Amino acid sequence: MGKANPGKLRIYLGSAAGVGKTYAMLCEGHRRAERGTDVVVGYVEPHGRKHTVELIEGLEVIPRARLPYRGTIFEEMDLDAVLARRPQVALVDELAHTNVPGSRHEKRWQDVEELLRAGIDVISTVNIQHLESLNDVVEKITGVPQRETVPDAVVRGAEQVELVDMTPEALRRRMAHGNIYAPEKIDAALNNYFRAGNLTALRELALLWLADKVDEGLQRYRADHHIRQTWEARERVVVALTGGPEGETLIRRAARIAARSTGGDLLAVHVTRSDGLTGADPAALAAQRRLVESLGGSYHQVVGDDIPQALLTFARAENATQLVLGASRRSWLSSLLTGPGFGQRTIRGSGDIDVHIVTHAHMGRGRGLPRPGGGLTLRRQLAGYLLAAVLAPLLTIVLTSDRGGINLISDVLIYLVAVIVVALVGGFVPAVLLAIASSLLLNFYYVPPIHKFTIAEVNNALALGVFVVVALLVSSVVDIAARRTRQAARAEAESALLATTAGGVLRGQRAVEAVLDRVREAFGMDSVTLLERGDGADGQRAPGAAWAVVAHSGTAPVTAPDDADVEVPVGQDLCLALRGHTLTAADHRVLEAFAAYAAVALEQQRLTAEAEAARPIAEADRMRTALLAAVSHDLRTPLASAKAAVTSLRSPDVTWDAADREELLATADESLDKLTRLVDNLLEMSRLQAGALSVFSRPTALDEVVAAALDDLGPAGRDVVVDIPDSLPEVQADPGILERVIVNLTGNALRYSPAGQPPLLSASALGGRVELHVVDRGPGIPADDLDRIFVPFQRLGDTDNTSGVGLGLALSRGLTEVMGGTLEPDETPGGGLTMIISLPAAVGDGQPATAAPGRRERHGAAGGTASPVTRDGPGVAAAPSGTQGGAAREGTG
Repeated sequence: MGKANPGKLRIYLGSAAGVGKTYAMLCEGHRRAERGTDVVVGYVEPHGRKHTVELIEGLEVIPRARLPYRGTIFEEMDLDAVLARRPQVALVDELAHTNVPGSRHEKRWQDVEELLRAGIDVISTVNIQHLESLNDVVEKITGVPQRETVPDAVVRGAEQVELVDMTPEALRRRMAHGNIYAPEKIDAALNNYFRAGNLTALRELALLWLADKVDEGLQRYRADHHIRQTWEARERVVVALTGGPEGETLIRRAARIAARSTGGDLLAVHVTRSDGLTGADPAALAAQRRLVESLGGSYHQVVGDDIPQALLTFARAENATQLVLGASRRSWLSSLLTGPGFGQRTIRGSGDIDVHIVTHAHMGRGRGLPRPGGGLTLRRQLAGYLLAAVLAPLLTIVLTSDRGGINLISDVLIYLVAVIVVALVGGFVPAVLLAIASSLLLNFYYVPPIHKFTIAEVNNALALGVFVVVALLVSSVVDIAARRTRQAARAEAESALLATTAGGVLRGQRAVEAVLDRVREAFGMDSVTLLERGDGADGQRAPGAAWAVVAHSGTAPVTAPDDADVEVPVGQDLCLALRGHTLTAADHRVLEAFAAYAAVALEQQRLTAEAEAARPIAEADRMRTALLAAVSHDLRTPLASAKAAVTSLRSPDVTWDAADREELLATADESLDKLTRLVDNLLEMSRLQAGALSVFSRPTALDEVVAAALDDLGPAGRDVVVDIPDSLPEVQADPGILERVIVNLTGNALRYSPAGQPPLLSASALGGRVELHVVDRGPGIPADDLDRIFVPFQRLGDTDNTSGVGLGLALSRGLTEVMGGTLEPDETPGGGLTMIISLPAAVGDGQPATAAPGRRERHGAAGGTASPVTRDGPGVAAAPSGTQGGAAREGTG
């Protein structure tokens, strides 16, 4: 029985081989052993390094398991022995190592996971180039693909990840002093993988990756402890975009600010208001989004009625340290009438977030974007009340002072203009109040009898009545227009947001998570979770079944709809649950559309997964159908020949002399050989298609494999010309599979080579890879058919069906690719084809490609001349100019 609690994983992370990961791991093992902890060495690879070997002494070492594979004995960690020993701590080196076929697990990190499940703490090591997410980046930097990788989630899941760091100069000195590799490998390593530029780039990758992991831990801590204020542990620059022409200036300025600190993040955010800054040009926003992403930043879109508050809420949620805004595009008059702009209001509420107001060419030239009101904003309504309170007495004083020069009609029109102005500024209510007050003032001061609230003439009463009605109508029209503008603005904002989300669902992977991220950002929620009702005991979903989390965004997921602040059901089995704050009815309507998007995205994701799962089945079915169709015909000829020969030999009616018997036996033997090769190819192709082919790559001398392949070809192999330079590095490949590929390709080349022009096998190395050219001078293949030769059951140019089912090249390419190589055809200058096998040079844990003893010889005396090969740097051979090349069309393997 294992311990109740799983073990803890500690990892020493390095940028390259030789920085001291294993040394640090062993030192930690000694420290724990001195404190009384039960520590054992599960597996440590010292690589012949003296100081590492010395540190192993004094620690209990679990004997390694010895596993046979392809006639060789390999040593691996004895997982069962470690589990039986049950130490408190196990030291397990090289987390990304691939175990020998026949081991319980394919990868060593899977062994470590089993130890952790058994309650054993594990201390391990890994280099940054072995992380799965950085595999392609490391290959671009070093030119060497890493075949041994470990999922990032395994390393990120470790309780502790400690960086073992060393400067490139110090690491190269260690290399030069012989503390990492054997003396014969030092020069090649320093001039290839361990160049100063490579080491600097790998070191930066390690530092940045670890910084990201530390940042994840910090965010979890802040969320768990409900910490809202900004912690300036890492620069995060948020730039606010309106879709205006100043956007590119702001983005570039923010990018320069973020670039001043290593690892700084750039985030762009556009706030879509229901009653504010709308009308942004979608094309301009799309262009600005592309610019942000090209500068390494991320684009976000949120919805908020208060733009400054929405910006600051987003910035604090992302733990931003700086906020970049553009200077206002409003004119000075607009600023005077409407008060402080977004920039000033954002600064007042920013707290510990630095706010940068960036000037640009468009400031002070008008907003360029309409600012629709809500009914109207509170600020405008207050301005309307204030204006009404000022205009009423002011007009009364002015008009009373000139009572004799202006008649009643002019007085009414002047007051009407004032009412219209107040309606435009403050809306319906201030204008109605001013209209009532104005009618009373007109009656008291200007309608006879003066200074009395009576009207002597009917015309004057009619004029005042019309005045009040017009004032009310104008005020109502202004208010209705403002409300319609608000509704249109909100509809535009909603449609833009939903259209963006729909496009993401249709385009992107992680569609469900993308929708949830959009919901969380748009509504300012802490957590958004998609819940699905689980299956009952009978496999059917019951109304009372428990809810399960399908996907979530933000902090800890909501586990049940009752725990959410907002819940939106999607049918009977799905529910979108939000935690953070309640939403308005209008927001609920938009949220329902998001919930429908999430359901569609989930269905799309599951259908895609089902399609991916069904694809191998369909491919296998197609292959089986093709195999049966091919076997039904191609097995018939060798079987018929063998059967006829054996039947003739056994016939009692005919007496055969020795020569006839020998000829019949030879016919039977040849037919059975063809049958054997055909069945072998069919079985290998089936295993390859099913993914059941075991591959064990290791450093392999190419010349030795070529020699073995030519021996397999028998007498025909003696005619092949071989040109392999002495300086050629070893390749990382499975020797048995590579030999099979070379036999296939060389046999094809022999079949199509004209008399007196035997095939040529030449090799060269460049950029961390080794290429083997299998050349023939045969009839060649049209350029349009080059890719078709790798389709199973193709025999391009064949005139009969006696030469095989057409699996040779399809099988050869498949076998090459499972070893991490490529097989490509090319035209031979002067006629014929060349088959090019490209394989990675042998590099293990940062080890450089090592030179293997070469062979350059000619088998037999057939025509053809080997081209010379020149050296181009340590361990790298340049391909000869004018090298001949050719390719066979179909092989029987």
